[in-house]
Amino acid sequence: MSLREDVEAVLRAWNAYEIAQGGSPIIDFDCFPGGPEAEPVTDRLTAYRRLAALRSVADGPLASRLDADLAYLGAVLGERPPLSDYIRATQGCGAAGWPAEYVEERAEMARGALADLGIGWGPDTNSDLRQAEGLLDVQEAPDAIRQAARELEPVIREATGSTAPYRLTIETAEIDAYWTYWLDGAGQDVRLRLNLPNVEFTQVGARQFALHEVLGHGLQSASLAARAAAEDVPWVRLLSIHAPQQVMLEGLAQAWPLFVLPDDKVLITRVRLTHYTQLVLSQVHQALNEETPVIECADHLRVCVPWWSDKTIAGYLTDRGADPVHRSYMWAYPAGFDWFVALAEADAKVSREVLHAAYREPLTPTDLAELWPAGPPIGGPGGSLRLRKPPVS
Repeated sequence: MSLREDVEAVLRAWNAYEIAQGGSPIIDFDCFPGGPEAEPVTDRLTAYRRLAALRSVADGPLASRLDADLAYLGAVLGERPPLSDYIRATQGCGAAGWPAEYVEERAEMARGALADLGIGWGPDTNSDLRQAEGLLDVQEAPDAIRQAARELEPVIREATGSTAPYRLTIETAEIDAYWTYWLDGAGQDVRLRLNLPNVEFTQVGARQFALHEVLGHGLQSASLAARAAAEDVPWVRLLSIHAPQQVMLEGLAQAWPLFVLPDDKVLITRVRLTHYTQLVLSQVHQALNEETPVIECADHLRVCVPWWSDKTIAGYLTDRGADPVHRSYMWAYPAGFDWFVALAEADAKVSREVLHAAYREPLTPTDLAELWPAGPPIGGPGGSLRLRKPPVS
């Protein structure tokens, strides 16, 4: 076997172990399915030793992927490296964050977009925006997503050059977790799961779901799988959320409306608002990992995003501070989103090159920076971290 196949074999064995133990899968999308079922490793330490042995002889894309696997598995086993080191090893980018002034600039953009819709800033902002988006019964969600995906698919294929087929399955789940929707799969088979307790479905949300999950993650992963089936690619053909392609995957998925539906006023307002809230979450992600008291982080979120409940805030804090996978993975959202928002505002020739490349290989932050050297630093330029406090009553 090749070194890449050796790496994939260990990852499959580790994945089989986690599933057998009732844990979360390590592999989120298999771009090269069809081989024999993997035998689980006996324990995580065995997986770590095997990956470390492979890392000693790896370079290029295999080395960066193994660095991510070892850093994440080390964290699962008990390590807690500094956030900057952990994010660099797993997500492949910096964790410097964004200046408070920049976050406020993005807040003003979101406020302006909301004001154009007649929506104010306060506890009712999200519910008022949902009304403007057109409420739908959750049972209508699968059909609405499929219809939106059919309508938008030609646009995404033109923007990316992808001709890969895919087969979509939509399932529902009821899980006490942060996520509202999740996509995984293998080869050309794409599965979208809707977490019903968290779903607040709207007509605009159907377009957002279709772009983010189906035509973003789904078609993109199927496109990578089609290339892996046709060529001897140099990268690991197993996608995992703790690995450095995730910044590209989540960043583009969130920003797709800016590229293809810039005149959809309500949807773009939702994108602007989400961009801002991701930047705010990046602030508490940093603060928690600098041992800032959790109540100060919670107060900051309450002031900056007044429509979030304590339950919502508690979930966000737990993910970013205590969970090894989310301590890594959640940074991909603001890091990737902010970079692709900037790309959407850049020269169309540059963005077209990036979009085409993104549906051919799992680009890392280093790859993205090489495609657009003039782009902003992925993970933020750094700056003062100032948490806000609620007004004294």
